[in-house]
Amino acid sequence: MFQERPDDVWEVEALYDLSFAPGRTLLSSYRLRDGVAPVAELCRVAKDESGIIGGAIRYWPVRVGEVQALLLGPVAVHPTAQGEGLGAALIRDTLERARALEWGRVLLVGDEPYYRRFGFSKIDGVEMPPPTNPERVLAMELRPGAWAGVTGEVTRKA
Repeated sequence: MFQERPDDVWEVEALYDLSFAPGRTLLSSYRLRDGVAPVAELCRVAKDESGIIGGAIRYWPVRVGEVQALLLGPVAVHPTAQGEGLGAALIRDTLERARALEWGRVLLVGDEPYYRRFGFSKIDGVEMPPPTNPERVLAMELRPGAWAGVTGEVTRKA
């Protein structure tokens, strides 16, 4: 795993375009990213021996009510490398880095059966911008009790 560098941006964006449906940037989670820099220390890429990016992950700072949180995503793996554990490795690596950087809580929109193995579960009382399905809003604590009492709308970090 490597730190994403500024000259990786176009290759990472091409990977996201390949991995997700057209119109991905119209999703509500992208409204939380508009005009906000990602958390650079948590933007990681996996490269093969030729230096080609086969996987990428990014995190964004958001607010839930009055508290700070991380928004995980997107994470993508090139179709030729899927099923090899690369996505899981990116997620585990970055969650440990986030913990070391003293972040307390992480949020994402995704499939609970996939993300449960990393410690994510459905969270109530946290409202992503519409039209997000509330059943897909997942969270995990990087510090015990970090989500206790945290509710409200998810907004861009100002």
